[in-house]
Amino acid sequence: METNNQHQLKTIALIGNPNAGKSTLFNALTGLNQKTGNFPGVTVDKKSGFFRDTQHSETISYRVIDLPGTYSLFSKSPDEKVTCDVLIKEHDIDFPDIVISVADATNLKRSLLLTTQLIDLKIQVVLALNMSDEAEKKGIIIDAEKLSRALNIPVVFLNSRKEKGIDELKKCLTGLTISSINFYASNTKQTNDFISFRELIRFYASNEIKQFKKREEIDTLDRFKIISKIISDCVSYKSSHSIYKYSEKIDTVLTHPLLGFLAFLTVLFLVFQSIFFIAEFPMSWIENFFAWSGNSLSMILPNGFLNDLIVNGILAGLSGVVVFVPQIALLFGFISLLEDSGYMARVSFMMDKLMRQVGLNGRSVIPLISGVACAVPAIMGTRTISNFKERIITILVTPLMSCSARLPVYTLLISLMVNEGEQVSFFNKKGLYLFIIYIIGFVMAMMVAFVLSKLMKSKQRSYFIMEMPVYRVPQLKTVAITIFQKVKVFLLDAGKIIIAVSILLWWLSSNGPRKEFEQIDLKYNQIHSTINNNLDLETLKAAEKLEHSYVGKIGKFIEPAIAPLGFDWKIGISLITSFVAREVFVGTMATIYSSGDTEDAIKIRDKMSKEINPNTQVKKYNEAVCWSLLLFYAFAMQCISTLAIVFKETKKLKWAFIQFIYMSALAYLSSWTVYQILS
Repeated sequence: METNNQHQLKTIALIGNPNAGKSTLFNALTGLNQKTGNFPGVTVDKKSGFFRDTQHSETISYRVIDLPGTYSLFSKSPDEKVTCDVLIKEHDIDFPDIVISVADATNLKRSLLLTTQLIDLKIQVVLALNMSDEAEKKGIIIDAEKLSRALNIPVVFLNSRKEKGIDELKKCLTGLTISSINFYASNTKQTNDFISFRELIRFYASNEIKQFKKREEIDTLDRFKIISKIISDCVSYKSSHSIYKYSEKIDTVLTHPLLGFLAFLTVLFLVFQSIFFIAEFPMSWIENFFAWSGNSLSMILPNGFLNDLIVNGILAGLSGVVVFVPQIALLFGFISLLEDSGYMARVSFMMDKLMRQVGLNGRSVIPLISGVACAVPAIMGTRTISNFKERIITILVTPLMSCSARLPVYTLLISLMVNEGEQVSFFNKKGLYLFIIYIIGFVMAMMVAFVLSKLMKSKQRSYFIMEMPVYRVPQLKTVAITIFQKVKVFLLDAGKIIIAVSILLWWLSSNGPRKEFEQIDLKYNQIHSTINNNLDLETLKAAEKLEHSYVGKIGKFIEPAIAPLGFDWKIGISLITSFVAREVFVGTMATIYSSGDTEDAIKIRDKMSKEINPNTQVKKYNEAVCWSLLLFYAFAMQCISTLAIVFKETKKLKWAFIQFIYMSALAYLSSWTVYQILS
């Protein structure tokens, strides 16, 4: 589209195989900090950004679209269909003027299949040979000029991670023309008496004419024959003692059926040990800061409505989440390091055999591991799974993987069970408990997947093919960006909900039936003279008012249903509010336990650890109650956003309903069992 003679706007689509470096190139071109990772399936939907370039006194604005990875335009999975739809709908707003075919230079034959298909769509195409430095280390020498003549399109060498070759790529974008040669027809000596390649792809995608399914096989086989000849003419090899040989040696251990699995468990164990050990210091600083802020504000502000709202409503609820930011940051940091290093690809390969035993395959590993961060993008990531049955099962079990929203709940409850500095041998006991609860979630996901695979019938066969990337030194910039973005989303998204819920809970816990509150005031006024410590009197009065408040009455109403799990009405309120988002549990407990207090109102962990069960006169949050709560939160579907994305991805309400029912039942039965055993 032209805006005037000097200024144009063109749309560029980045298309390539999974793990070819499209998202990294997207960041290099646009300057936007999109999520990238050294494993397939990061881009699960299209992203867009802009950049400008001036060539020969002409300024051109480019809109860049980063599309999901695909091996072929014959789409077989939902994410591949996203890419295909953009390319076959000429009148769509996202239809590109230029396509940059991002190819892995270390595996050119596989990448060229997609490139030749793009050429036959009659779109302006540039071939970007990414990871060219790694190809050179591997001893692969590509003659770009010969390759350009063979394909009749420009060819550019790239190293998008180090932003090398970007200027050369931008120069190629001006003066491009659509190839006048039909690549398939000219190389197979076919005449043009058959439908165009775009029409073939359109029919294949819509499944309108089954006879075109056979054409896919013929087309693909013919193209690979042609590509093999091109590779032999344009690519040569030399012996190399490179990093690839070291990668192969490392893989003999890390992809070993037994040693690889033990190595993965060791990595996870060390991650969770570090989360507790390293995060404890900044968590204490944040906790003390909020306690100081709350106490200072309570003394500065006049007593009354505003003081109570800010200190015991907003600040108390918000502090219950902010205090866990160090652990959230560490979790995402470790995940990003594993992704960017290339290790996650090995985990997928290694876990494929185990996945098949429970009715899944290696493609399910990435969504499941991503579920440790957040179930919503993890479920979107299942679009890479072409087998319908395996995709549905993966969607249904992914929320059993403990997400980052559960981390504040876990760490709070574990802190109530385990004394500071307590160890098992040389290991931090808190980290050990956290590791156990994450493993429990994974094991349960596998068990449920196995049951579902037996209940669901399908004749569709699945396959799992993965190109192993070399091990790379993670980019600290990428890791830092990931941590910043995830913490930002956690604070902003969760913070908005928590403040709203905290204000509502503060009002419900500070108000109740007028007659009941008046009777409580009268009762304590009468006994005022018999108690010397006014602070103790006020604490007892606040506790009784909380129990007779509106929030107390709601909690008392549901208490009989959750009492067999060891939960009281306060926990019941938190279970209800945390359905909005699991981490709201902590903010809710902070608000409830701060209601009416005048000293150290913010330190939720101290308050909960000191509470005594009035019936048994022992510590209320003992191991039985805490493990019961841990299992409940590990298995319960308490996230409305996850249910919404399940409905969106499956297009059927029944799958979200099935997920909610089975997870709720599993949570209740597990909590009841462990509470009865431990108590």
